[in-house]
Formats: sequence, structure tokens, C-alpha cells
Amino acid sequence: MQGSKRTAFSGPALVRLLAHFADLDVHEPAQSLSDRLSQWLGWTDAIALSTALASDPPAVSGARSVARNVEEECVRVRTSLAGALAREDAAAHRRHRAAAQPVTDQPAADYADYRQRYVSLQQAMDTDIGALRTRLRSTLAARSPDMARLAVVDAVMEQALSARERSLLAHVPALLGKHFERLKRAHAAAEATPPNAWLEVFRKDLQSVLLAELDVRFQPIEGLLAALRIR
Repeated sequence: MQGSKRTAFSGPALVRLLAHFADLDVHEPAQSLSDRLSQWLGWTDAIALSTALASDPPAVSGARSVARNVEEECVRVRTSLAGALAREDAAAHRRHRAAAQPVTDQPAADYADYRQRYVSLQQAMDTDIGALRTRLRSTLAARSPDMARLAVVDAVMEQALSARERSLLAHVPALLGKHFERLKRAHAAAEATPPNAWLEVFRKDLQSVLLAELDVRFQPIEGLLAALRIR
């Protein structure tokens, strides 16, 4: 049901999926990461970052004994969130099967329910991953002065970029809504297609986007974990 365009972009799967659904060509950004960060950070953020880089915070003892527990917690949180996404997918599949039954007074499929559920899952990811990131920083801060500095830098970057991240990710449900409507229109225009087959396509696409967003949100966690594994 998609057009012939293909994106040449090699960035995150989330961006590539959304571009594919919208039939858009997306290319590598012309600006470097440092140039883009300079536009995203305000002067107060720059001062806080400079202070964090120049400071020499003291290390707190006791980190090594809990590092393994924190890594296990990261696995648990990711598994729990992925499980929540899978349960939502299974529930959506059951709804689609029920919708396929030939009931004459059955209401037409509407995106509002999908949007509400997607936003709810986004909020769960934001809350759980945010708490995990804070705990990882505490563990890093207890490892060594260099790790403590990294923890402070990460806290500054989260504070500076979290609003922008939420703003950008808030567009995902709207983009999925447009994809929903495109699939619905294409189904209506097609001949001899199974009832609600397009909903099954949308369900799988939505699940792919959710998992891709989870990957994006977990990138700071993976970075902190990599630092924590350094001996």
C-alpha cells in the first residue's frame, strides 16, 4: 500500500519506519551533531554543561557491589516495557479479530483508541526509563571522580534535552494516525480485500514503531551501562 520512494537515511529505525509509512525520502542531516546541539541548548544549559565538565566531584564508596544489580534492573525494566508493548499488541489483535465478525451495527474503526493507548505506553516508558537513568547515574557517581563527572553531565543533558525529546516523540501518535487513515482509504478503494485486513497491517506497524521508540528511549541507558562496565 506504499509508494515507490525509499529512504536513503541510515538513522534510527523509528525515523526510518515513520518515513516509510509516510512515503518520504529522508536523508542524512547536513549539520553535524555538535552544530545541532548548539541550537538545542540554551545559554543556561551551556553554563551548566561547562560547570559539569570543569568540576571534579568526589566519588562515593560502595558502587561496585551494586553495579551488577543495576544492570539486572536495566534488563528487568526493558523486559517489562517490552512485555507491556506485547500485551497491548495481543489485545489489539483480539479486538481486530472481533471487529472482523459480520456484525451489521459494528462501529467503524477509529484511531482515537489507538492514540490513547500509544500515549499511555509512551508515558510508561518515560516514567520507567527516567527512574532507571537516575539510578544509573547514582551508581556511576559512586564509582570514581571521572564517572561522577559523567553522571553530572548526563543529568545536565537530560535536563536540557528532555523537553525537546518529549515534544518530538509527541508527534509519533499523530504520524501514526495519518498512516492509519492512509491504510483505511487504500482498503476502501481496493477490491475483494478481506474485511479489516488493513487493521492487521496497522497493528503490526504500530507495534514496530513502539519497539523502535523503546530502542531510542533506551539509548542513554545503554550509554551509561557501557560506562559502568568499564573496569
